[in-house]
Amino acid sequence: MEKKVFSIDGKELRTITLDDNVFGLPVNEDVIYYAITNELANKRVGTACTKTRSEVHGSNAKPYKQKGTGHARRGDKKSPITRGGGTIFGPKPRDFSYAIPKKAKRLAMKSILSLQAQSDRVVVVEDFTVESGKTKDLLKVLNNFVKDERTVVILKDDDGKIKQAGRNIRQLSFLSYNRLRAHDLFYGRKVILLESAAKNLSEFYKVEEEAK
Repeated sequence: MEKKVFSIDGKELRTITLDDNVFGLPVNEDVIYYAITNELANKRVGTACTKTRSEVHGSNAKPYKQKGTGHARRGDKKSPITRGGGTIFGPKPRDFSYAIPKKAKRLAMKSILSLQAQSDRVVVVEDFTVESGKTKDLLKVLNNFVKDERTVVILKDDDGKIKQAGRNIRQLSFLSYNRLRAHDLFYGRKVILLESAAKNLSEFYKVEEEAK
């Protein structure tokens, strides 16, 4: 797949060939769903907690006699059928995280990249950074490619300066080429791919395929 490479000023510089094994695959919607669901589940805190009748504070005394009142028999005020009593089958702290096969996760990332490339949402930009770490300097670059839409920037490495410049931009996410997130990639309306990151992605997935 051929893509144009743009300068940070938005001018066309050259063309680059994107690896069809990463950006030209048929889109597998099922595995994308599994990957996104897995990421969301792994982010859940799982701290919701309710008290059972044994944990509710209150008297153990029988509130009224067993027979003759016309009410249902009741052992104590902590009964779940009493106002302020315990909760039946309520949530308890738990771990919602689980793992999916590496091959499935790898296929999901390549499917999303292929989907975004085929939808013409991927823009390849020459390598750049923001030495000042200032948001206004990063916005000068981004405004040449996006207009107030959810954007993902795929970096060639863990660039702290550019992340510092973009942390105040609400609709912007940064991903390193070797640590992609399915949720951010899939819902990004525009994917800005640094030129070196495009090459690194090809090498990264090629090495993984050879290691299988």
